[in-house]
Amino acid sequence: MTPVILFVQPDSHYKSLGLDCYDEARDARTYNGNAPVVAHPPCQRWGNMGKANWARYGGEHNRPGADGGCFKFALDTVNRCGGVLEHPASTHAWPAYGLQRPPKSGWGRSDNGWVCEVWQSAYGHRANKKTWLYCAGTEAPIEPKWERIVGTHQVGFPDKRGKARNKPNLSKREANATPPEFAQYLIELASTCTKPKYPDDFC
Repeated sequence: MTPVILFVQPDSHYKSLGLDCYDEARDARTYNGNAPVVAHPPCQRWGNMGKANWARYGGEHNRPGADGGCFKFALDTVNRCGGVLEHPASTHAWPAYGLQRPPKSGWGRSDNGWVCEVWQSAYGHRANKKTWLYCAGTEAPIEPKWERIVGTHQVGFPDKRGKARNKPNLSKREANATPPEFAQYLIELASTCTKPKYPDDFC
């Protein structure tokens, strides 16, 4: 079954593939179908910088985890329909919603689903871009590329331990973009997932 893509950028590569995509204007939280999904919920309020910004600037819109319910919706939808959710490695959303930290290598179980860590540099991203995946609706997730290729660039703020530890910074646009080859893997993974059949199914 062809997956639906949730929480994409307006110019997302997924759209060029002719897939059913939900960007901010369409509001992914309105999705109520049954097709498996690839979900990229926003991450700005779930990282360490989110905590720092809230401490510095305050405001409920800066509160860690204040994403308008996007992560919860993505997680619930993956559990309801099957598919895969992607978020930056070490995201605070994982423990907030009871997901297990991925193992050092390979897929590991997390309740009714699976978790793993993938480096998007293995798919052509110029930074390491360590990524955590949560997958549900399959008993054997297809394997991603497990290589941990050291990127030539970095994302975010410079390392304060010295110039030698820093690399050229990527633009926000490139840093946020999903490499086409990685997007294709996520599509293939989600397409192998079916609606989970749990005793406490979300439907």
